[in-house]
Amino acid sequence: MNDTPLDHTALFKVMPIPRFIVQASEDDRFVVHEANKRALDYFGHSAEQVVGHPIESFMDSENARHFHQSFEVCITKKKPVTILALPTVPGGVRVNGFWVNPIKDKKDNVVLLDVIGQADVSDQSILQRERDDAISLLTSVFEVSEVGIVVTDGSGQIVRVNDSFVRIYGWSRDELINADITSLVTPDEREVVKRNYDEFLRTGERNTGEMKIIRKDGSIANALFTTAMLELSQKRRFQVTTVMDITLRKQMEQSLLLAKEQADAANMAKSTFLANMSHELRTPLNAIIGFSEMMVKETFGPLGSEKYAEYQGDILLSANHLLEIINEVLDMSKIEAGRIELDEANVDMRGLMTSVVRMMDSRAFDRSITIKQDIHKNLPNLYADPRLVRQILINLMTNAIKFSEDGDEISISAYMMDDGRMQIVVSDEGVGIAKDKIQEAMEPFGQVTEGSGYAAQGTGLGLPLAKAMVELHDGSLSLESDLGKGARVFVSFPARRIIAASSKKREISEDKETDLAESAE
Repeated sequence: MNDTPLDHTALFKVMPIPRFIVQASEDDRFVVHEANKRALDYFGHSAEQVVGHPIESFMDSENARHFHQSFEVCITKKKPVTILALPTVPGGVRVNGFWVNPIKDKKDNVVLLDVIGQADVSDQSILQRERDDAISLLTSVFEVSEVGIVVTDGSGQIVRVNDSFVRIYGWSRDELINADITSLVTPDEREVVKRNYDEFLRTGERNTGEMKIIRKDGSIANALFTTAMLELSQKRRFQVTTVMDITLRKQMEQSLLLAKEQADAANMAKSTFLANMSHELRTPLNAIIGFSEMMVKETFGPLGSEKYAEYQGDILLSANHLLEIINEVLDMSKIEAGRIELDEANVDMRGLMTSVVRMMDSRAFDRSITIKQDIHKNLPNLYADPRLVRQILINLMTNAIKFSEDGDEISISAYMMDDGRMQIVVSDEGVGIAKDKIQEAMEPFGQVTEGSGYAAQGTGLGLPLAKAMVELHDGSLSLESDLGKGARVFVSFPARRIIAASSKKREISEDKETDLAESAE
């Protein structure tokens, strides 16, 4: 057994880490009481320059202040203190910081501070665990992100995609890995994507924008993308692209744009309507006022003059025309406001149609237009509002005559369809309507102006009014036409409004019995 006594001073001096003893002076300084060789090496000074001197004498002001603050905390708290992040100090010895331990007397007063350096020992296992944790964290963020993420290499091939991208666009992971990034975008954007990609890899500048991605089912998705550079070892560069699907947002934008265009078109139609109405109302009013004044002033002599009789006819015609315009506007306003109620009755459709054709014959005759009828002889009655049905037929026949050339033929037919509906067709050989203008012609106040036959042709309410009145009866009105090839209007009334022949006979019989009873009285 070795009897040599343990020399604590020798141990202090040969310790492989810096260690020194500090004592607080009366002038509020910290003087080094003792320092081992590693401490002297650490500070880069000799024992004569360190021992017995305050720390400010061999440290720069920043480091001295750092130590001074730590020493004060240790004395005040009377507990060990750790300096974890020590600024750079001259010397070749590497430490991660210092432990400052208080040395107390019997009265628990701190008399000395034992400062021991923390060795800078690189623990490869700890570093590896930290790297693994960082990779695991990044992988989790990559996979759980609700935004699609695509990683591509220097040649533009996909090396990794997250679950969100696979879910949103339908492609499997195997189909995407090693595919060229440009194959995912629409053909019209591939050249731009390729050019931007090469520029990005060269400069590394972040980029953002929109692109159209092809889904697995072939549909096109609008996406907002952002790119970032990822540079690994050996200067390998990758592009990380985040992709946010904005298809619904783009659809909403398109819907809003379409709604705006429709609103603008409606405003334009109403402006045009007001301009036309001012003309349409002014013309008959001028005639009424002018001829009336002439008659009041007896410009051509006493009222017995034949000339006044001619003006009376013009006044009556103008007044009737003005009344028609006002009635159309009022009817459309009431329909749009939902204030028209049907006054329904048993309507003899064959008789009603014949009377309307007879009424239109005079207008057609003036222009040598022939009206051809093809009304089924057993056409049943209709449960409807007789005034509105008459107005529907008048509007359609008036349009047919208005837009026909002199000497043309128009036709009106009525028959029953296999599904029980009643269908009425009015056709003409006139100027027609371009296919892309049909929808416009069906809108209130909408007037097509293409073609020579459309100049100054009324308010543009005739066809929309007829359509609205048909729909009040739960029916439908459609138009087939093409420019220069005439037009065909189809009106269908639902089967539930058709009055069966047996019901018709029963009502006729009841009417006769009522007449006989009234005669007997």
